[in-house]
Amino acid sequence: MPSSSLDVRELPLFPLPEVVLFPGRPLPLHIFEPRYRMMINTVLETDRRFGVLMFDPQTGSPARVGCCAEVLQVQRLPDDRMDILTLGQQRFRLLDYVREKPFRVGLVEWIEDEPTPSDLQGLVRQVSTLLEDVVRLSGKLMERDTELPDQLPTTPTELSYWIAGHFHGAPQEQQALLEMLSTEGRLRREEEILESTRKHLAARTALKDLFTEIS
Repeated sequence: MPSSSLDVRELPLFPLPEVVLFPGRPLPLHIFEPRYRMMINTVLETDRRFGVLMFDPQTGSPARVGCCAEVLQVQRLPDDRMDILTLGQQRFRLLDYVREKPFRVGLVEWIEDEPTPSDLQGLVRQVSTLLEDVVRLSGKLMERDTELPDQLPTTPTELSYWIAGHFHGAPQEQQALLEMLSTEGRLRREEEILESTRKHLAARTALKDLFTEIS
């Protein structure tokens, strides 16, 4: 994706094992390592922003695409530890490392989705319906009330980030969704995942109902 000098900046980096942050999604963190305590204290004195990169234990290295996090709240604890609440902002691509100590700082460029060539409201409705079905079936299977928030994001891009941020336990899939530069492509991949999940949950629910009737 083309960039200009205005799109490039230095950003402190926080690699996190199998954690993928998306724009608009909250991320609470417990800060205890000395280098990251130093990093957070540094960003609190500037624009309160740092980059989150998924660290892949299998490859032993961070991803090259991440999301900028803004510190919203800080609770200081004994021994200079901190509990912080952050919120995902822009996505970025790591171009190079500026330095590695005392904490990593990278040269990054901001990235955005390509312009959407078509109306995606039909796709948004389809994905939203699948999401509602998955939540309903999950609640039935676990025998507890499970509901979606009253106000889901309504724009295609924001909804795609919201859904991707809730694919817990699938960091590689989340990372692939984060790196996509097409809102439509991201929503269509989420549609596939939700459709597969719905079928799986429906089968498990039917089996549970059958055993309940037998017993």
